Amino acid sequence: MTYQQQIGGARDLIGGQATWGGIDAEAVARMRLQNRFRTGLDIARYTAAIMRRDMAAYDADPSAYTQSLGCWHGFIGQQKVISIKKHFGTTDRRYLYLSGWMVAALRSDFGPLPDQSMHEKTSVPALIEELYTFLRQADARELSLLFRDLDHTRAAGNDIEAQRLTQAIDNHQTHVVPIIADIDAGFGNAEATYLLAKKMIEAGACALQIENQVSDEKQCGHQDGKVTVPHEDFLAKVRACRYAFLELGVDDGIIVTRTDSLGAGLTKQIAYSKARGDLGDRYNGFLDCDEIDGAEVGNGDVVISRDGKLLRPKRLPSNLFQFREGTGADRCVLDCITSLQNGADLLWIETEKPHIEQIASMVDRIREVVPDAKLVYNNSPSFNWTLNFRQQVYDAWVETGRDVSAYDRARLMSVDYDATALGAEADERIRTFQKDAAARAGIFHHLITLPTYHTAALSTDNLAREYFGEAGMLGYVKGVQRKEIREGIACVKHQNMSGSDIGDDHKEYFAGEAALKAGGAHNTMNQFAA
Repeated sequence: MTYQQQIGGARDLIGGQATWGGIDAEAVARMRLQNRFRTGLDIARYTAAIMRRDMAAYDADPSAYTQSLGCWHGFIGQQKVISIKKHFGTTDRRYLYLSGWMVAALRSDFGPLPDQSMHEKTSVPALIEELYTFLRQADARELSLLFRDLDHTRAAGNDIEAQRLTQAIDNHQTHVVPIIADIDAGFGNAEATYLLAKKMIEAGACALQIENQVSDEKQCGHQDGKVTVPHEDFLAKVRACRYAFLELGVDDGIIVTRTDSLGAGLTKQIAYSKARGDLGDRYNGFLDCDEIDGAEVGNGDVVISRDGKLLRPKRLPSNLFQFREGTGADRCVLDCITSLQNGADLLWIETEKPHIEQIASMVDRIREVVPDAKLVYNNSPSFNWTLNFRQQVYDAWVETGRDVSAYDRARLMSVDYDATALGAEADERIRTFQKDAAARAGIFHHLITLPTYHTAALSTDNLAREYFGEAGMLGYVKGVQRKEIREGIACVKHQNMSGSDIGDDHKEYFAGEAALKAGGAHNTMNQFAA
């Protein structure tokens, strides 16, 4: 309904109640507009539809890829979306990512933890709910500013501007955007995955990202020691997520299946196989085995049979089995095809470096079987982007016979190369990486997992150096506040950002002229009015 229709509906409702004479219809309409989403499921259904439209748009045009940044606090997520609207005027194709790594490092009651699924599983849905609470408050704040402008315009008798503001209210774009939420390896068996998935969806998540590692051996995707599970074990958890979506009425919920097989050389289990060539047999076919004689089978040995030969998979003292060297890409391709054929919507291939052709070489093979396969890709801070791309340029120059005598490949991270032709070409490749990878490697969604972890550390280091040094208070004023004012950062008016003006609006609704409001002449936030 339009703003005027909302007012009319509230007026009709109030008119039917003899004792509601002190209730203002326009105030009711405003409060309803500021509370557009009643539950997390409302949000999940709304944002799932956005992602489905964006996926279809990408299939039609790969330049229409999507992006997100990771966040670990509601305020951080809110400020990202406010900034997106400020700089680009729309939130289209821009999401938020909820990183399990940042939950472990920054949100656990145990204190900072490594990314090994040791944090409380309920902290993930709690963060989803917190993020959407802050995003909904951003809606309420922005609409409150429009309502106040409308009141001032009406008081000034400017009907044309009042009409424009009314249209702006009707066309207001919410700050509520899709969140892709990390459910790690499912935090236990398939039932545990289902229960957690429900909590995450009820909090508002429309997209769940789940990986094929063993829950109790889970490692960060960019660390060693990763252990995968057989496909049927993983697919049970994928189905658990789908059942959770369907049970809750989020019929177009998104499942992102992540494969860590490129860097995972270990498995905890020999896959169950009924027949030669089935999925379990193909998984076991990647195992590193020794051919043995039946008489050589020892106590506790595990053996498999293939083509009339008895094979003993190599088992480590940890009781884990290892895959053959060089099989990672083949395992990734099989993982991805299997996931897409069994309920997944998007893929995530965790790589050890940001290299478009490496990713594309696997995607090309996947698309031979599933032509519309699409990826989510981690533009990870775990990569040294400068070094990786300078090395890629260096190697490309060597291959084409270009002179590289002025460069030392082992020192390419050095500031000495910042202003060189090689440094400039590498930076240009970094700048266009997302666009190029979307076109060449089927990447629908680009995200950075841990950006605010690093920006918070960097900005805090800069402030501490200045404030506790010779600059003193000028370190804060020059490095923070002056920039906030001149760059139009909304939270320079931190009282407004925290909801003080919305509270004043409510006081006026509730008490009329008797309202004791905080935003009077003596409020120091008025110093930032200009």
